[in-house]
Amino acid sequence: MKRQNQSSVVEFILLGFSNFPELQEQLLGVFLAVYLVTLMGNAIIIVIIALEQTLHVPMYLFLQNLSVVDMSFSAVIMPEMLVVLTREKTSISFVSCFAQMYFILFFGGTECFLLGTMAYDRFVAICHPLSYPMIMNKRVFMKLVMFSWVSGIMVATVQTTWVFSFPFCGPNEINHLFCETPPVLELACADTFLFEIYAFTGTILIVMVPFVLILLSYIRILFAILRMPSATGRQKAFSTCASHLTSVTLFYGTASMTYLQPKSGYSPETKKLMSLAYTSLTPLLNPLIYSLRNSEMKKALMKLWRRRVDSHTF
Repeated sequence: MKRQNQSSVVEFILLGFSNFPELQEQLLGVFLAVYLVTLMGNAIIIVIIALEQTLHVPMYLFLQNLSVVDMSFSAVIMPEMLVVLTREKTSISFVSCFAQMYFILFFGGTECFLLGTMAYDRFVAICHPLSYPMIMNKRVFMKLVMFSWVSGIMVATVQTTWVFSFPFCGPNEINHLFCETPPVLELACADTFLFEIYAFTGTILIVMVPFVLILLSYIRILFAILRMPSATGRQKAFSTCASHLTSVTLFYGTASMTYLQPKSGYSPETKKLMSLAYTSLTPLLNPLIYSLRNSEMKKALMKLWRRRVDSHTF
């Protein structure tokens, strides 16, 4: 009987904002623009850092990895979401829903750890500048990057496999824009209490622990900046850290509210908006925050642009 129930749902229906059809039409244009700018902005950062040798240092290589994650994150969610916004109801197969949830968790988990390692990198650079080349050497950098990606894979594998091990015997309508864990779990025809305890604990470890460590790092960084004798140095350090902290607060804040909330905590529409904040706005804002506020990135972009113009001239 259990096996029969599990096979009874072969596809899910994504409802999107079907209760507000006029809102869907407006959001379609907005999120299409968000998607294109996200892809372009992150692609530019990846290419600039790859081509400019002076940027082959941990700070920018971490940023390059973050851009790869953000671009992939957006590519997993946005195309399907744009389709959902064009219709009242959009079907997604069981397998496609599994794959989308897996990659959302994979790239989301990886970003959590990457942002944490970037905070550690800034902490060492500002608080221990003389020891920085030894502490953050190539070997340590590679270990931190590999840890971030492997941790994302582990989180996604355990959680997605567990969610889809539950029987789904109907209804099959997901009141959301994509296959995220909380709304899919509501459709499971089984007791999910044990999984919810695991998910809550996992979210604390994956989201809140790195966030707290980042905040502690920035408290230390703040004191180090205030002790700097040069006003220019303080301003540059504040600018660099403010960029990272803005990104961190937006991502961790909305992600934690999405995954730590009780089932009845927010309305479905509020849950959708919170999910959009960390899955769509963060990948959009990261390249703008890091590139527009960073003089080295702007210099590298201008250098590559002049090189391109000169090559066409001659």
